[in-house]
Amino acid sequence: MSTTTKNIAIIAHVDHGKTTLVDKIMYHCSLFRENENTGDLILDNNDLERERGITITSKNVSVIYKDTKINIIDTPGHADFGGEVERVLNMADGVLLLVDAFEGPMPQTRFVLQKAIDLGLKPCLVINKVDKENCTPEEVHEKVFDLMFELGAEEWQLDFPTVYGSAKNNWMSDDWKNETTNIEPLLDMVIEHIPVFEPKEGNTQMLITSLDFSSFTGRIAIGRLQRGTLKEGQQISLVKRDGSIVKSKIKELYVFEGLGRKKVEAVATGDICALVGVEGFEIGDTVADLENPEALKTITIDEPTMSMLFTINDSPFFGQDGKFVTSRHIKDRLARELEKNLALRVNPTDSADKFLVFGRGVLHLSVLIETMRREGYELQIGQPQVIIKEIDGVKCEPIEHLTIDLPEEVSGRAVEMVSIRKGEMTKMEAKGARMLCEFQIPSRGIIGLRNQLLTATAGEAIMAHRFLEYQPMKGDIPQRQNGSLVSMEKGKAIPYSIDKLQDRGKFFVDPGEDIYEGQVIGENSRGDDMTVNITKTKKMSNVRSSGADDKAKIVPAIKFSLEEALEYIQKDEYVEVTPKHLRLRKIYLTENDRKRNKIA
Repeated sequence: MSTTTKNIAIIAHVDHGKTTLVDKIMYHCSLFRENENTGDLILDNNDLERERGITITSKNVSVIYKDTKINIIDTPGHADFGGEVERVLNMADGVLLLVDAFEGPMPQTRFVLQKAIDLGLKPCLVINKVDKENCTPEEVHEKVFDLMFELGAEEWQLDFPTVYGSAKNNWMSDDWKNETTNIEPLLDMVIEHIPVFEPKEGNTQMLITSLDFSSFTGRIAIGRLQRGTLKEGQQISLVKRDGSIVKSKIKELYVFEGLGRKKVEAVATGDICALVGVEGFEIGDTVADLENPEALKTITIDEPTMSMLFTINDSPFFGQDGKFVTSRHIKDRLARELEKNLALRVNPTDSADKFLVFGRGVLHLSVLIETMRREGYELQIGQPQVIIKEIDGVKCEPIEHLTIDLPEEVSGRAVEMVSIRKGEMTKMEAKGARMLCEFQIPSRGIIGLRNQLLTATAGEAIMAHRFLEYQPMKGDIPQRQNGSLVSMEKGKAIPYSIDKLQDRGKFFVDPGEDIYEGQVIGENSRGDDMTVNITKTKKMSNVRSSGADDKAKIVPAIKFSLEEALEYIQKDEYVEVTPKHLRLRKIYLTENDRKRNKIA
């Protein structure tokens, strides 16, 4: 009995519950035996995705429901991984748009929905989290309709079906007041409304939209077979993006089944498959017929907007934590990353130890750095720089669309902070006791903004941004106001010294921590850098005065996450990243070198 295949992509804003929903669909279609309890967020399978609670790479899984094979593609919601979303949607026949019943459509929702509508996909709306207090499912439904209309959806797209429910509590229903016991209404909606793929007449065509890498078989091409046939051992032509044609051969073919892949001899049209053995392909190439190759329309890949300098760790503590510390290790690792990370570019510099790495934003690059760090690499990262282009003789910089959701009473302060950073407000609306403000702001202005905003709003602000376009340079943006406290000596941080220097600023190191000369150990309360010695112990004399031995009260050290550290450092500083430590340091460690090589 042949089953029909339907391909759906699940799209949503960060944290609206995509991955949780996929879990529930897999459980419902009993992908797991009764005795297998695989936990939650099954698809977020690397530690980083689990800790941050975000999906970074898109994943495929397939389930069988009522004799229909449903290929589900879980997409990332974060705009730094936008390139990933756009490519993956090429494999889908329709999308499940997931929206939070309380928050409604958010900036990222708009971003991914725009891509889906442009590709002519059928949307189905899932209003999730209706168990939240004060949620307004009907209003959200209206807003999604307005948003689709605004994004230029056609009439058949505007006539979208909707289900309501709570993926976490495992129910979906066509009426949000009527709680059911499972998520069947959602699967029925997919079967009823997502169109079945209609293969066109003609020879083999498959667009490579995604890739995987295995250390045994090399690069694996993933895509959906648009027409024709693919068989194991078949000779094919690979039509490159530039139109050139290379002959190749498929060694093995896999289709997705459950969480894994199943080896097959042939693939049905419309199904998503993985090819092993095709040499030298890129994303956007077409796998076509050997004799009469015809290319499919290729896909654009988002251009990087930000760069960081990666260099070997040459601090006095190098090699203490990491296994991979040489420039060759870093170079090989970056080359491997390029195999599967599309929005990444690596340029060599005039030094063999330094690499310029380009990416979509601080998050995109920090995910790579964090992954390397966990694999045992040590490296140093310079301050993030935005990429400036010359368009028609005018210097232009990337501009982002920024949305900040925050309590009304602190909104004035936030608007002021964004304006100082050359942001222009485009919209402001009240939502209960909160304000939703939208801005256009240079990418440069976003670096370091999150920390300041969270401090100013007592951690209440929610910030999301996405790349908009290049516009002429907006002028100077004020940098961090405070200078650094820099260590003068190598040794252990002594509580007595830290206590005596507390009025000079805030510290980043705890008492007893090993430090070295040139390490940034705190933030000065003034605007210039200050060199301090916190390795001094108290001089012991045998004359005691009363009250001189008060206990030292030490304020806990500030500990940065990787993104915070990258956004915090200045031009003459590096973040030293090792598997166990994040340290900030000056590029030139001794004071004499710093004076001699002053970076303007």
